[in-house]
This record gives sequence, structure tokens and C-alpha cells, in this order.
Amino acid sequence: MLPRRSRASVLVFIVPPLLLYGCAVLLPIVQSLVLSVFEWDGISDMTFVGLDNYVKMFTRDDVFWTAFGNAMGYLAICLVLQLGGALLVASLLTSLRRGREVIKTLYVLPAVISTVAIAFLFQRIYSLDPVGLVNQILDWVGLDSLQTAWLSNTDTVLAAVSIPEGWRFTGIYMLIIYAALLAVPRELEEAAQLDGASAWQVFWKIRFPYIRPVWTTTVVMATTYALRGFDIPYLLTNGGPGQSSELLTTYMYKTAFVHTDYGYASAQAVFIVAECLVAVGLIFMLLRRKDES
Repeated sequence: MLPRRSRASVLVFIVPPLLLYGCAVLLPIVQSLVLSVFEWDGISDMTFVGLDNYVKMFTRDDVFWTAFGNAMGYLAICLVLQLGGALLVASLLTSLRRGREVIKTLYVLPAVISTVAIAFLFQRIYSLDPVGLVNQILDWVGLDSLQTAWLSNTDTVLAAVSIPEGWRFTGIYMLIIYAALLAVPRELEEAAQLDGASAWQVFWKIRFPYIRPVWTTTVVMATTYALRGFDIPYLLTNGGPGQSSELLTTYMYKTAFVHTDYGYASAQAVFIVAECLVAVGLIFMLLRRKDES
């Protein structure tokens, strides 16, 4: 048992953050849950509709399912870029003798740049007229036939809005994984190398199992953030052309603030929260099953 003074000190430090978290996160979730069973335009009186908003969302709204499919594609691209890129760069950094700090700074820099600045940067990079960087590179390597307006082409727009988000946070996850790799005992790796293990075997059999708890946390962070991704896709395309890059978050925003259907938008918000919780549960279940096998 902690002394009374120690327990009081713990409460002093814990209670204010918990209250802030409750007011900033939990209270809006509860409010959205309550509002989701009402029909409300923000001005007139609220009308109780029960589960009608959810029935509409799951059975009568084709745009919702289009946005859901786009969100899954957006999630997949972000995870490949962020987790794959972070793990690769972190592994390479552990083998470098010089220039580590410079590389880490360059990779983390996008995370501190304004979202609006990143959106404007990639608008220029993807531009067809004037010719942006991507189309210039295609021209230089003789693939000018592949030049296109990447943000206006329905076949490329989803990947085009996903790449900036993946690039933006790769550095953050790289630092987390890099710190975990530095904590791997060197004697374990040296013993494996003396036994004739290859570099891949050392990584897969020693390094990766050792950093698995950190990897799990990183996967959860990247997944939930990608499922809630909004700002860069909204700034780049506003969900267009058509609904080719519409995500659940951008659709929810339009439902609330363009169509002023706050009840239905709240139902979508509840679905996004539930989606994140399900994703976290699946991640832990899959990784736990992998550990047991």
C-alpha cells in the first residue's frame, strides 16, 4: 500500500489529465452517440428517430459504402508506407556509423510541417499543367505516356491522397522503432551471427520478436490515425472527383456542415469510433495468435 501522501501525489498528477481527456474525448463521443438517434439540422428542435440513421447508413446510402471502401484502401496504402518505410529506415539506421542525426531529422521534418503546406506542396507535385515533379520524372525516364492529372484521375486519386499522409508520419514511427531496435541486446545478435545466422535470420528471429510490443503499439497508432485521416485528403480533393477519394471522415464532415444533418453525421462518427475499436481488437488478436503459434 502506498502512503497517504504518495497516493495524494499520484491523484494530483493523474486526475487533471483524466478530466481533460474525459471532457475532450469521452464527452464528445457520448454526445455523438446520443445525437445519432435524433434528426437535427442544428436550428430546429431535435426529433427522435431511434436507429433510423443507422439503418439508412447501412442499407440506403451507397456513398457511405463507397467511402468505406476508399477508407480501407487509404488505410492499406498508409500502413505500407508508414510501417514498412519506418521499419526499413530504422533497420538501416542501426547499421550506419555517420549521418544518423541528419537522416532522422529529415524523416521527422514532415510531421512538423503545416498540413496546409503539405497539401499545397503535393498539389504542385501532382500537377499536369504546369507540369509537376511526378510528371516531369516520368518524362525524363521516357514514360511520358503515363503522365496524368493525378488528383483528377479517378484511377489514381485515392493513391495520390494517401501517399502524402503516409510520407508525413513515417518519420515518427521510424523514431519509435529505431529506439526499440537500439534496446535489443547486442550479445544476442552476436551469438546468432557466431552460429552462422544470416542478417535476415538475425532480424526475423531476434530483433523483431524483441521489439514486438513496440511494433504492436506502432501498428495500433498508425491504423487508428489512418482510419481518422481527414485533413490532407479534404484539402487536396474534397473527396472528388465524384466520390473517388471520399473517406468516411470527409463524408461525415460534409453531412454535418454542408447538408446540416447532424444526427446522421453523428451516426457516422459513432461508426468511425467503433471501426477503430474493432481494428485495434483485430490487431491484438492476430498478433497474439502469432505469438502463440
